[in-house]
Amino acid sequence: MTDLQVRDLDFDDPRQSAAFLSLLDHYARDPMGGGDALSAEVRRTLPGKLGAVSGFHGAIAWHGDQPIGLINCFTGFSTFKAMPLLNVHDLVVHADWRGRRIGEDLLAWAARRARELGCCKLTLEVLANNHVAKRCYRRAGFAPYVLDPAAGAAELMQRFLD
Repeated sequence: MTDLQVRDLDFDDPRQSAAFLSLLDHYARDPMGGGDALSAEVRRTLPGKLGAVSGFHGAIAWHGDQPIGLINCFTGFSTFKAMPLLNVHDLVVHADWRGRRIGEDLLAWAARRARELGCCKLTLEVLANNHVAKRCYRRAGFAPYVLDPAAGAAELMQRFLD
């Protein structure tokens, strides 16, 4: 897409903060994002809190002046490689812009950032039935996490804390 630009996210720019919240809320409302809007408290505090996280790396995809995609990443560490890694925590493409490989452009941005940071790999999670996202991720070079095929693929698990 000729007018597409993926630019680093700057929470000090009110326009970018608003674009970030709009895109993240769009994702949260989608069935693949849980189906519920971001709370007023999250919308009020997230840009400031996230901007203070030293391992946060984010970018917005713009078509001209219109924000159409978002990627949120966090640095982690691979103990088996003794090197940093970059985890893709959120990847959002506005529903009106899906199917144009914008997700791949955002993932390419993440790969460049990971290389700049000296990371050994990119990681991400995806819902089992999100076949559209899985196709995008495979096109971008991602594969299920397997150490030993006999042990099977890794599963993401979570525990909420009180």
